[in-house]
Amino acid sequence: MITNAVPARPVTTFSAPLDRERDAAYAPSVLRWPDRLLLIQRGESEAVAVGLDEGAGRQTRFPAPWPRRFGTFTVAPDGELAVFAGVHAVRAVDRSGTVRWEVRHGCWAGDCRVLHESYEEYADSRAHRYADSGSAVFSADGSLVWAHVRGPVASAGPDPEALDEWLVIDAADGRVLGRVDTETVAAGSEHVPHPDPAQMGLSVGEGQDGAPLLWGRWDGKELSVAQFGEQERILTSVSPTGEHFLTVSHDLDSLALHRVVDGEVVAELSAEGTVPRHPEADPDDHDADEVMWDYECGFVDDARAITSTDQEEECGPVRHWLLRAKDMRPTARIEYPFPVSGTPTALGDGTWYTVSEDEGTLQLWTLDE
Repeated sequence: MITNAVPARPVTTFSAPLDRERDAAYAPSVLRWPDRLLLIQRGESEAVAVGLDEGAGRQTRFPAPWPRRFGTFTVAPDGELAVFAGVHAVRAVDRSGTVRWEVRHGCWAGDCRVLHESYEEYADSRAHRYADSGSAVFSADGSLVWAHVRGPVASAGPDPEALDEWLVIDAADGRVLGRVDTETVAAGSEHVPHPDPAQMGLSVGEGQDGAPLLWGRWDGKELSVAQFGEQERILTSVSPTGEHFLTVSHDLDSLALHRVVDGEVVAELSAEGTVPRHPEADPDDHDADEVMWDYECGFVDDARAITSTDQEEECGPVRHWLLRAKDMRPTARIEYPFPVSGTPTALGDGTWYTVSEDEGTLQLWTLDE
């Protein structure tokens, strides 16, 4: 059981470019690329990207094609193009708001099988407001966009039975280069980039039905997909070298280190017996005895990972834990010089970040060694 602590040292603080109330903005997050970090944030009417390796950071703002609740977004590694994965289309937009390209697909709203031509067709529909969603992300070199969509893709013709599809798209002109039926019925999804532009991880959430984990490889002509984890593991992070990835089980009771080449589990860590009961938990609350991992577990660097324990806000500060990656051995609790909130997100370069409770600042951390 983890009993010792290791101190964290603040590196720097970044202010969120958008205000949660004024701009109806989500919390900021960071896109990690092999040679660059981008802070990104989505507001109601625009998305913002800030290069974190450029001193104060140059801001690039992208007019959004639809309100924030209608999907997700991502930004190219060079910060010059945003891709919005919406209810009916994946759309690439530059800083002027010009649409570079668009790939229309089946509607994410319930049983709707309409191939919508625009957001305005369903802007006032309550069913579409609470639609399921896919996701998209750029490859490490920015040449491809990997997109998880509800089928069918408009250019492929009507197919009323089509469910989810995974696409590889040319980032320059929007051509669909490869597509595969994922055999999933998603409520949501998240891509986890690999340092190799030809590889990508995809974690699909199907609610109580499971969490399929897909691994895609693009050879320039064909997209091949493998499924790992027997629909029970959620992909959280890929190592800086690209040799391994981390997962958390669907029920949050274990973490695992996998080989990328075949998805096999190298090491696994159960929450039971590993993490002590929260010291500020009510002594009469027996539910507090059940400790679970959180959805965040990432590589601080190739040798170390960081994670947190779930559902501890009612007890007191959420606890963060340092792990030895090669065997998932827990080594210490992270000790901060001032209170932090939420989960830690590792960046693979020896640092990780937390977001303030008011979502106005992002704090970068490293180990005080």
